[in-house]
Amino acid sequence: MFSCVRWFQPFLALLSSTLLTWGYNCPSSCLCPDHHTVDCTGQGLTRLPDSIPLDVRRLLLSNNWIPWIPSDFLVLYSDLVYLDLRNNSLTRLEPGTLSTFSRLVYLDLGSNNLTEIPSGTFGESRSLIKLRLGNNPYLNMVSKDAFAGLTSLRELELERNALSVLDVGVLSQLPSLRVIRLEGNPWLCNCNFAKLFLWLLENRHKLPTGLDGMECSLPGDGRQVSLSVLSEDSFRECRGLLTLTDYLIVIFSGICISVVAIIASFFLASTIHCFQRLKSKRTDEEEAED
Repeated sequence: MFSCVRWFQPFLALLSSTLLTWGYNCPSSCLCPDHHTVDCTGQGLTRLPDSIPLDVRRLLLSNNWIPWIPSDFLVLYSDLVYLDLRNNSLTRLEPGTLSTFSRLVYLDLGSNNLTEIPSGTFGESRSLIKLRLGNNPYLNMVSKDAFAGLTSLRELELERNALSVLDVGVLSQLPSLRVIRLEGNPWLCNCNFAKLFLWLLENRHKLPTGLDGMECSLPGDGRQVSLSVLSEDSFRECRGLLTLTDYLIVIFSGICISVVAIIASFFLASTIHCFQRLKSKRTDEEEAED
């Protein structure tokens, strides 16, 4: 009898492990191949599944119809390091979607319906290494501070979106960036593109397809040209142009100079007036003494 019990022990342990792995606290319609992975790929979900284990580390939600994720989602799942939301119906991201204390390393938001990436979206998440935002056909706006604080980000994908312009500050504030994908966007070769082009020239080694893989439309006839045939001289007409910020600085400086000049003139006139009164008083006193 004892030998039978010993024979059944490995079987019972395997059965118990299997039940815990596949059934314990696993969302319906999803698979949980291990204690820290939830796989809900291609389940036709229209919202985030219920009963996701709080200690989940890998969450696979690609190929569904999820339209949004709450801004506090990653606060609840603080152990999450891998999140795949590729090919869903996301139209926007709430500011602060990633918190400063998030442990997320990999985030895939590609192939959705995002229209813009506003400032503060990723909340200075310092652990994020790879961010995929490509294949969002309506994404035409990335705020200058959209990726502020992502000091560990090494790979950023923004390919095949609807971007015609991108502030170079978006990229220059990423000190760890090693790979950037920007091909397949409708870039315009105008003066707004000049600074980004110069950055791309200096960082062409970070482009997987090189400058050959990127094109832009000429302002005149809209003809598509490869960035590899352009040079710094292609934008020489832009060197003397001022941006809106430059104009505001000039206007503000002019106002400050005018104010200072008026104040200085007032004090100078007051000083001269006092000096004349003092001189007139002394003259009157001298005449009275005579």
